[in-house]
Amino acid sequence: MKRFYDSGMLRKELKETFLLDLTPSERLFFLKKAREAIDQKRYPPCEDLFWYCYSLTIRERMRRIRPAGGEGYLRFLLVQGTKDTDEAIRMYGERLEKKKLTVPHAEGHAFIEYFSE
Repeated sequence: MKRFYDSGMLRKELKETFLLDLTPSERLFFLKKAREAIDQKRYPPCEDLFWYCYSLTIRERMRRIRPAGGEGYLRFLLVQGTKDTDEAIRMYGERLEKKKLTVPHAEGHAFIEYFSE
């Protein structure tokens, strides 16, 4: 039986992005959000779910950055980046809501395991 990432529902490049872009603690945050989205919100495991959780993780990263001494330029970049990230979260959330399932996806655990390996 093919799993969702073998059947083309998820590109292999996404795992590279996950591993290269996120720190170990951010990966845990991502996986926690993915599990919540699959189990509680009943979102299907797909590329939209990846980008939704990735955007949530990046927003959390930006939330933790605090410019020292009132650095105006860094503050401006953080505000603009947060706006862009919030827009991505909203867009992927809306797309996932349209695909929402009545019960959690049978292979939702495989999505988590794939990124946990």
